[in-house]
Amino acid sequence: MQIINETIYIETKQSIGIYSITPLVTAIIQSSAIKSGQVLVLSRHTTTAIAINENEERLITDIITFLEKLAPTDANYLHNDLEKRPNIPEDEPRNAHSHLMAMMLHNSENIPIIDGKLALGTWQSILFCEFDGPRKRSVSVQIIGI
Repeated sequence: MQIINETIYIETKQSIGIYSITPLVTAIIQSSAIKSGQVLVLSRHTTTAIAINENEERLITDIITFLEKLAPTDANYLHNDLEKRPNIPEDEPRNAHSHLMAMMLHNSENIPIIDGKLALGTWQSILFCEFDGPRKRSVSVQIIGI
């Protein structure tokens, strides 16, 4: 049994965006030579998420629109009362909506590896979801298998 740990670095381009990281995870699996096992993909941030869904441009727009309806950026959130929060950095953003959007999804996904390949369905992709960008982000990838 092998355990391999890697990190994917992503520089997001907009405040809210969804990016396929499937090719990056696939490359890590291929370089590992693991044929059977699983891969854990974990976002290291409280305002991002990991999802498995279809990477289709119009669906991505629909997902973002849906999440914006659930957690509008301009709503009145207690977390955004920065003057009432102790010990916060000067550049602290008003980002309660970003935390709430991330909570609607997952911070990780676990995917089987079969015959050295991700066991995803035909239209499934691993998506990194940014809700508080643009920023430099990191995703932990852990492969366990033989």
